[in-house]
Amino acid sequence: KASAAVLIIFVSMVYWAPDIFHLLAKPMLDALPKGSHMIVTDVTGSFFVPIKVTLMAAFVVALPVVIYQIWAFVAPGLYQHEKKLIVPLVVSTYSLFLIGMSFAYFLVFPTVFSFMVSYNEPLGADMSTDIDKYLSFAMTTFLAFGFTFEVPVVVVVLVRLGMVTLAKLKEVRPYVIVGAFVISAVVTPPDIMSQLLLAIPLCILYEFGLLIARFYVPKQDETAA
Repeated sequence: KASAAVLIIFVSMVYWAPDIFHLLAKPMLDALPKGSHMIVTDVTGSFFVPIKVTLMAAFVVALPVVIYQIWAFVAPGLYQHEKKLIVPLVVSTYSLFLIGMSFAYFLVFPTVFSFMVSYNEPLGADMSTDIDKYLSFAMTTFLAFGFTFEVPVVVVVLVRLGMVTLAKLKEVRPYVIVGAFVISAVVTPPDIMSQLLLAIPLCILYEFGLLIARFYVPKQDETAA
């Protein structure tokens, strides 16, 4: 059912694949110097890259259905009070993923691209990025920020299911902060600005998750059961 949802939405969007790719590439095109443009180094790149972008967009649109199907598969193994979490989790997971992608698109992309273009000017080098490599960079960044913004959901689920206590999560806060900067250094470009744009929100979202998790601490009778 999840695959069917993605396929149906993809088929309905594929006609506008070039426009969807242009929308994805807009932050890069706006940052490039006047007269510069993106290039195609693969013979079939101009066809398959927009198709891949459209497939990614279809997956994002169908994500509520995909998440619900995953939870529906897991639901038979959950207790009744745990099943009540399904709808809030689907809504919050999808919303936070979109917020993470939007954060990357509207803030991280312009900042990173402007920063990298400024490095090329003193060298007298033209920045002409291949559309396939740009797609790879964009997808990696979207996934990194999308999953990063799921931290509050992970924290709440761990506390609600009794897997980890709230006190323990507060205790490991220093390790989380160090881990946030390590993760940002691995998944972002090698400039301090983009690393900070991922690490700082990750730390803030962890604190937000701890704040929300206080309302989902399991009661004693549920823990005993």
